[in-house]
Amino acid sequence: MSLSVPDLNFRVIAPALIVAITALVVLLAELVTPAHRKRWLGFASLIGLLVAAGATIGLWDANASAFGRMVVADDFGLFLTLVILLGAALSILLAIDFIRAHRVDQGEYYVLVLFAVVGMILMATATDLIVIFLALELLSLPLYILAAFKRADARSLEAGLKYFLLGAFSSAFFLYGIAFIFGGTGTTNLMKIADALNKNFSNDLVLIGMGLLLVGFAFKVALVPFHWWTPDVYDGAPTAVTAFMSVAVKAAAFGAFFRAFLVALPALDWRLALAVIAVLTMTLGNVAALLQSNVKRMLAYSSIAHAGYILIALVAMGASGASSALFYLLAYTLTNLGAFGAVIALSDGERERLEIRDFGGAAGKHPLVAAAFAIFMLSLAGFPPLAGFTGKFFIFSAAVETGWAWLAVIGVLNSLVSAYFYLRPIVQMYMSETATGWDRVRVAPLVALALVIALIGVIALGLYPTPAIAWATGGFIR
Repeated sequence: MSLSVPDLNFRVIAPALIVAITALVVLLAELVTPAHRKRWLGFASLIGLLVAAGATIGLWDANASAFGRMVVADDFGLFLTLVILLGAALSILLAIDFIRAHRVDQGEYYVLVLFAVVGMILMATATDLIVIFLALELLSLPLYILAAFKRADARSLEAGLKYFLLGAFSSAFFLYGIAFIFGGTGTTNLMKIADALNKNFSNDLVLIGMGLLLVGFAFKVALVPFHWWTPDVYDGAPTAVTAFMSVAVKAAAFGAFFRAFLVALPALDWRLALAVIAVLTMTLGNVAALLQSNVKRMLAYSSIAHAGYILIALVAMGASGASSALFYLLAYTLTNLGAFGAVIALSDGERERLEIRDFGGAAGKHPLVAAAFAIFMLSLAGFPPLAGFTGKFFIFSAAVETGWAWLAVIGVLNSLVSAYFYLRPIVQMYMSETATGWDRVRVAPLVALALVIALIGVIALGLYPTPAIAWATGGFIR
């Protein structure tokens, strides 16, 4: 009897390993770090993320696999890894002063963020359903805790509990989906599933499993009708956590979503169903956002709508669909983090300005932050020449090229609708009476740094998107 030893190529998972080691170092350092120096743990976390980004760039074009081809270091996964690391780094910059101002300055915050990042990286690079599920749980458990991190705030505890209960429910669907697909194909490896389906198209077990997987993915990326948790969780969680969740989870979950449906399940006819879900998601997200007076709830419904836009790229399939989705996720990460960062910057210690009317007169008192906030809102709306416009242009173009012009038209119409609620904060800041309390607002330097980085990225991706598009095009799933 011969024993087959899988290829243990740890270089393939080097970015995830580096982040995991950083998390363990920060966890141990927290034990001996005085309470007034906890912010240095945030800087240590940033160093670990930077080293992981270097390792990711070093793997570019490697197209290597490990652990019996359960994890791959292809350019698709590496691009998403860089997006996740960028989102995590900017989130930590926003959080270092935020958690101190809200009196939850604990080193465990950074540890939880880092472990969530490990799960996200593995989810984006996994090519086996079991590994995807384990990565999904690894990223979810820290986020449940982070959502409820303000233990003295009932709304934060409610957000954590809702996220946990619904997340556990969706994980059960995902696991059952894996079981059905394994029962129908005899494997959980994505490439082997595709081979099995090419030999047997009419496999009812796989069809049921695909539907259950779709439920699990739809919950994580907030697709209709599995989006109901998003407004309450985004609103109740600490704003720095909401900023992190809104971008990094989407990048990881959409990475696995694309890989599962484009690699394992292309033989099945699922595109029309996803197109209908994309239309419902875009429309409901934008229409519901029109009715919101709370900026976090508005951005939550906006996040739902943007998930619908990204789903158009999955429907388009092919190189253009995958590359446009990667570029859009990068643009969305910078834009949405910038928007939440502006909300944090304009807060007064623990008192956050969450009602849109509270931003009245911000342009007169804090013109630079207000200008940045306006640019992020315009980018989310898809105004040229910003990153949001470029991202939507590539996604809608990919849909038209592949015969889904009607879906692109609905996407454009939804973008026009969204302009109304994205312009409301801008109108308040520049054209409304000055709200009270602006004199007490002090923008933290690290928050300002995060805003500057996001702002440069949003403008650069809009004016000169060629390098990012070239990287994204190299990330097509083969």
